[in-house]
Amino acid sequence: METAMGGVKFKLLFVVTVFVIVPTLRAHIAEFDEVWLKRAEEAKKAAKDAYNPNPEKVAENFNKRVHKAMEGANNTRRGLGKNNGPCLATNPIDRCWRCRKNWARNRRKLASCVLGFGHKTRGGKGGKIYVVTDSSDNDLVNPKPGTLRHAVIQPVRLWIIFAHDMVIRLSEELIMTSHKTIDGRGANVHICNGAGITLQFVKNVIIHGIHIHDIKAGNGGMIRDSRDHYGLRTASDGDGISIYGSSKIWIDHVSMSHCQDGLIDAIMASTAITISNCHFTNHNEVMLFGASDGYSDDQMMQITVAFNHFGRGLVQRMPRCRWGLVHVVNNDYTHWLMYAIGGSQQPTIISQGNRFIAPADPFAKEVTKRDYAPESVWRQWTWRSEGDLMMNGAFFTQSGNPIRRFSKKDMFSARPGTFVTRLTRFAVFFPCVWGVGTVEVKKKGMGVR
Repeated sequence: METAMGGVKFKLLFVVTVFVIVPTLRAHIAEFDEVWLKRAEEAKKAAKDAYNPNPEKVAENFNKRVHKAMEGANNTRRGLGKNNGPCLATNPIDRCWRCRKNWARNRRKLASCVLGFGHKTRGGKGGKIYVVTDSSDNDLVNPKPGTLRHAVIQPVRLWIIFAHDMVIRLSEELIMTSHKTIDGRGANVHICNGAGITLQFVKNVIIHGIHIHDIKAGNGGMIRDSRDHYGLRTASDGDGISIYGSSKIWIDHVSMSHCQDGLIDAIMASTAITISNCHFTNHNEVMLFGASDGYSDDQMMQITVAFNHFGRGLVQRMPRCRWGLVHVVNNDYTHWLMYAIGGSQQPTIISQGNRFIAPADPFAKEVTKRDYAPESVWRQWTWRSEGDLMMNGAFFTQSGNPIRRFSKKDMFSARPGTFVTRLTRFAVFFPCVWGVGTVEVKKKGMGVR
């Protein structure tokens, strides 16, 4: 009787605990069982471990690497085939791997190229290569071997590549497990016209070299989220990539547009994230970092946004931030309709060496937008601009204290905004040819940046 009562007490305690946690943690998990509870606890610990107590040092190292890359840029030109022209790598991330003719035989080299707050992300490095051969997504509970869904639920480190060009329509959200790399180099891969990618309570994920567009909200249902577990999910929002309670995430060379909700959301104490070399177009609410003014755990959020091109058809949230620290560096903002960078609830935003080209609308020239706080309050938030290039009347309203330096010795500032067109030259999908270095993007396919 005593044992039974103890079991009842434990179940009641578990139910109460889940009831308290679920409103903030469950995010489309209809049944927040022991498996998800354990994942949430492990993810919280991983996020604390990934948090960097010296963010200035990370920013400083990033800027130092950019300086070094720019000084030696001429050395990155290597001949390719007769008609392909030279290979150019114009920022330190791309210089690390892009012009290597043996890139296809040493794909995992990419994992050592990440900079910024996600610099410890290794994805599937150390694991086997998994080749996706089938673009279908017909069975959500027992995914077919060879499909992307089957690859991302495996319990081991994997470097996931594609056998050929593919258009993948996800029937419902693609729930990834930890220690995975999705590497689209060598193929033209589109994830579109269906659900998006979900990173929930995971760590060490790289997404590289794919297109994500025309993403729709899912209906939910029974979905496998690991090899040994599946459960009921509620409807997904329609984000291109949803990062939820996750850490050590790197999104690089991903082209994104036309998603029902956000292109990239990072919420619920996600941290140690780098978003680089991406091309964003034709969307309203581009990126959301921190979803709630009431969720103070997002103070540990640290995100680097670098070498991206924010192109035509964008409206706002590039990004919109709450609580955490965001380093926005050497990006090209050529289009927005309302504002570029916004936030609430005292986030720290360091803008360095970006180019901001304001729209023609005289009422949308300001780069920044602050919400839900009077000026007497937001004046205390640290939003700083350093070396940004303001064009067509663009202006950045600064607040808070000047940018701190972790050391005055060997101090590097960011490359100024005048270098941005060069640093972001390949922030768009480009072909990678097997057996040679990567080639320049054909002008015909670039259109208006």
